[in-house]
Amino acid sequence: MRPTGIERRIVAGAAAVLIAALTGARADAGAGDVTADWSPTPFQATYAVQWKGMHAGTSKLELRHTGGDAWVYDSRNNARGLFRLAIPDTVRQTSELRYVDGRVQPLHFRGDDGGEATNRDVALDFDWQRGRVTGVAEDKTVDLAAPADVQDPMSVQLVQMHAAATGRVPQRMHTIDKNEIKAYDFTRVGTQHLATAIGELDTVIFESRRPGSSRVIRLWMAPSLGYLPVRAERRRGDKLEFAMAIREYRRG
Repeated sequence: MRPTGIERRIVAGAAAVLIAALTGARADAGAGDVTADWSPTPFQATYAVQWKGMHAGTSKLELRHTGGDAWVYDSRNNARGLFRLAIPDTVRQTSELRYVDGRVQPLHFRGDDGGEATNRDVALDFDWQRGRVTGVAEDKTVDLAAPADVQDPMSVQLVQMHAAATGRVPQRMHTIDKNEIKAYDFTRVGTQHLATAIGELDTVIFESRRPGSSRVIRLWMAPSLGYLPVRAERRRGDKLEFAMAIREYRRG
C-alpha cells in the first residue's frame, strides 16, 4: 500500500509540530515556572514521529554556537518503513540567527525537501535595516514587510523557549510560513509530570492556534532542559493528527 497524500507530508513536516506550535506561555505564568534569565545552550535532540500509531520516522534538532552572537539551528527529518517510499531522502531546515540581550533575530532560513526539484524548497533572507524578508519559496518570489517580531520556522522555537523560561510572552506572535506571515495566539494550559524515553520530567504545557482555526498544537516543555519541548501533538478537534516524543538528548 502506497502512502496517501497526507502520509507524504507527515515526516516531511515532522518538525512542523514543534515549529508551527510556536510554543508560548502567557505573561501570567506562575512564579515557580519562570527564571530570571535564559540564554541558548548548544544541544542535540532526537524525536520519534508517530502517525495513526505507526512509527513514521525521526526528527533531529541541533543548536550550534558559531561564535559571538551567531547561532545555527538545524532540523533533519528521516522517514522509515512505509513512509520511505514517499520520502526517500532527509528533509532539512536550517536557521542562521543571532541572539543579543534576550532577543532572537533570524538572518537566513533554508528548507530543503531532499529531492532534486526545487518546488518544495524555501530560501529566505531577513534584511532588518530595510525591515523586509526576501527570497524564494516553492519557486515563488518572496518580498514582504517584516514585523519587528517576525521569526522563521526554526528561530521561533528559541524565542518561545526564552519566553516560557522568563514568563515574558505576548499573546500573539508572527512567523513566516513560505511566502506568508502568520499570526498565532498562545495559551499556557497547565503542568504535568511526564514519563519520557530520557526519564521522568516535570513539564509545562502550552497550546497555540491561528485565530479561527480548529487545529490546535500542544507542547510539553521541560524547565530542566531549558524549556525544550519533549512532546508535541497536533489535533483537529478531538482527533489526534500526529505526535512527536523525545527519544535522545545531549547538551553541548
